[in-house]
Amino acid sequence: MIPLTEVASVIRSKNAGPYELTLDVIFKERAWFEKAVRSELFNRPLMARLYGIAEEDILGIVPFEPANAIKVTIKRPLVSGAIGETDVYGAQQHAPLLGLMLDDA
Repeated sequence: MIPLTEVASVIRSKNAGPYELTLDVIFKERAWFEKAVRSELFNRPLMARLYGIAEEDILGIVPFEPANAIKVTIKRPLVSGAIGETDVYGAQQHAPLLGLMLDDA
């Protein structure tokens, strides 16, 4: 197993409008991207557990081959800028992905 942080050049989050967040992982090499896609590392049950949300709040998990990237879009728990919301830009929400491991076999 190898940490996602070692095979990805970018792991980030950002707003996808006031009601959604997008999580992007861009892999350093095509082979790692393909392994992540094949292994279904990014899947609804895992994303729901990592973010403490219902599976139906995972709006999409999309591999984007031209960039060796995987994009996950989820519903925001609170609308951007709402009272009690702590990350208006959604830029701090990728942290749960940092502990993921990818099978290096």
